[in-house]
Amino acid sequence: MSVAANKIKNIRAVCLTDSYSVKYSRLHNDANILCLGGRVVGIGLALELINIFLSTEFDLENSRHKKRLEMINILENK
Repeated sequence: MSVAANKIKNIRAVCLTDSYSVKYSRLHNDANILCLGGRVVGIGLALELINIFLSTEFDLENSRHKKRLEMINILENK
């Protein structure tokens, strides 16, 4: 699902299974879609990951991460 979703402009979908990756995909990459494998992630973990995803905001103040998103936007507009 994340591969297909990432074909759409301005979508930054991630398919993750651990809390660290979920947090930092939001914080550093401004991921805006979380995909979870139903056969890989149990309900308890899924709820934890969703909570982390929804409660973590992009670190807009960090220019390194902002620059990365600008590079992605350039690629999307080509």
